[in-house]
Amino acid sequence: MGDNLVYKILKSHLIEGTIDIGKEIGIKIDRTLTQDSTGTMAYLQLEAMGIDRVKTKKSIAFIDHNMLQQGFENADDHKFIQTVASKYGVYFSKPGNGICHQVFLERFSVPGETLIGSDSHTPTAGGVGMLAMGAGGLDVALAMGGGAYYIATPKVCKINLIGKLKPMVSAKDIILEVLRKLTVKGGVSRVFEYAGEGVKTLSVPQRATITNMGAELGATTSIFPSDEKTLEYFKAQGREDDWIEFKPDADAVYDEEIIINLDELKPLAAKPHSPDNVEEVESIGKIKVDQVAIGSCTNSSYEDLMKVAKILKDNKVHEDVSLVIAPGSRQVMEMLARNGALGDIISAGARILENSCGPCIGMGQAPGTDGVSLRTFNRNFYGRSGTLSAKVYLVSPETAAVSAISGVLTDPRELDLDIKVEMPERFLIDDSMIISPAKEGEDVEVVRGPNIKPFPVNKELGDKVEGKVLIKVEDNITTDHIMPSNSKLLPFRSNIPYLAEYCFNTVDEEFPRRAKENNGGIIVAGNNYGQGSSREHAALAPLYLGVKAVIAKSFARIHKANLINNGIIPMEFEAEVDYDKIGLLDELVIEDIKSALVNGKTIVKNLTNGSLFNVYINLTEKEINVIKSGGRLNSVRKA
Repeated sequence: MGDNLVYKILKSHLIEGTIDIGKEIGIKIDRTLTQDSTGTMAYLQLEAMGIDRVKTKKSIAFIDHNMLQQGFENADDHKFIQTVASKYGVYFSKPGNGICHQVFLERFSVPGETLIGSDSHTPTAGGVGMLAMGAGGLDVALAMGGGAYYIATPKVCKINLIGKLKPMVSAKDIILEVLRKLTVKGGVSRVFEYAGEGVKTLSVPQRATITNMGAELGATTSIFPSDEKTLEYFKAQGREDDWIEFKPDADAVYDEEIIINLDELKPLAAKPHSPDNVEEVESIGKIKVDQVAIGSCTNSSYEDLMKVAKILKDNKVHEDVSLVIAPGSRQVMEMLARNGALGDIISAGARILENSCGPCIGMGQAPGTDGVSLRTFNRNFYGRSGTLSAKVYLVSPETAAVSAISGVLTDPRELDLDIKVEMPERFLIDDSMIISPAKEGEDVEVVRGPNIKPFPVNKELGDKVEGKVLIKVEDNITTDHIMPSNSKLLPFRSNIPYLAEYCFNTVDEEFPRRAKENNGGIIVAGNNYGQGSSREHAALAPLYLGVKAVIAKSFARIHKANLINNGIIPMEFEAEVDYDKIGLLDELVIEDIKSALVNGKTIVKNLTNGSLFNVYINLTEKEINVIKSGGRLNSVRKA
């Protein structure tokens, strides 16, 4: 029996453990990426580790999230990241050079290698055949220091693409269809490997759209083979020396298989407030649209925006619609400017934003009250846009552009127009905004602004865990719910004491006060707790407020890892009905917690109502030691 792509990479990078589904393995990481929203904390943690230089093949720090400089905080963070990156041997992509995932795909991706990034959409690089995974900042810092990255061996699900997309149906519709079939929990403990004749019909940017948004499935990652299409892309980027053919064995084995017939797909949209709330555009109907936003790491490539330009050419944006467009990189922006497409976009009435994440991360362009916003982004979580009452739909660039003209949600197939884009034989290549690190890092002075505060560090675990229930939340609580991300809060990503005051702000404004009044406590949650972003701030802010444990029906992968890394114990209900028996401010106690960690199961006493219930504590031996030490950084310092 042959190997699939995933097992080929895992076997060639295995440092520790055996490849057996569900069992923990440690793998060597070739490359890392950080961005400024999570990067400051990652580099503070890297400094705390006491290493001299990074040990990866290449690590890159990008500035793409906190771009709105309405105060000194963001500029100070950018300078800190630039100087600390130079000191430790990390390449630095300057503000304006583009979104980390788009620029990494263009200039740094390598088939067959491993990548982790402090951003949940790092799987974008799976579009060229990398095993690319989102992770918490501390995990990325440890990988930069030469440490292994630990994951549970995933199931590998083959997604067999057959047929060919019809005109005005796009890669965005493929991943929306997968989300419709599997939901935001359907990828847990899985890697999705794309195969079949349909793969050959998809360009690298189209493949990257699919792997990018695979993060919304809760998947470990997604991956495509590296083939002739990949070679074309690398040649056009002047990087053919980085290309290798990378395909599964002819007799490769998979744990599951799903078939997607591209011939049958129609334009789709994810309705508020979840990426899996998917329906065909034509069946949703012609709802009035107030805003259209095109861009993000999902759909901001040259190919995407050329299609948008073709649709907008000789048309005008509807008088009731605000259209904003953010190219994914300086390469994309400059090529559009030089070939005239940018002029067509501007002439139609679009507003051009920076080459950055922008509205996708909540950095500006919040819709109006009760506004309907169509976005080519990857997430439409409640409140993420910056307007709690907004209704955000996720759509393809084709659907977005056509709807911007008509003023209502419109099936793009209604427009009889050939928008096929030929990929350029040569992209415009200018890496002058990627700064190489200093050769002698010890000579670099790291610049720290006054907004950069020390990150909270937990203390060693005691004999028992006790505390009041500080908040009780439902299923699919995202990291946006736990630690909101918007233009007001993003500048304070390096200031946990300040951020903590807004923890759970969109769910319960009283949470920070309640946590402080009760000297911390316990969070109770439903299924898939912590889905979404990799931001470890969703663990650091609760840690700062004294949260000791989270009892949930189930956890999202990255957030569970972030809780463990910070010494917060993740527990799961043995019987989900016990969730209903717990009330706000109930006092919970777990005796002999250290034995409970080893046993993997224990009894929780509810002192308020006198009840008892069982919880599982599913941790590996390494994770148990991390929890006992009060977090990963403490355990590293001990080693």
